[in-house]
Amino acid sequence: MKNLFLIAVGVVLGFAVAHQVNKTPQGRAFFAEVDGKTREFGSAVIEGYREREAELRAAVAEAEATIADLSTRVR
Repeated sequence: MKNLFLIAVGVVLGFAVAHQVNKTPQGRAFFAEVDGKTREFGSAVIEGYREREAELRAAVAEAEATIADLSTRVR
């Protein structure tokens, strides 16, 4: 319970410090840079996920076609 309290206090203090830092021009520039890099990273993750999903869908479609072809040959 004590650890949870300390984590909560740390989070609150972190937000308070970030709020004070964001009031300065350098702080706003810093947070804008962090925000930009975070969005760029998120976009890269989403793009990679979509590419991998397309690869897997193509592989499944190819496997289904192969199975269908093999089942027609067996008959």
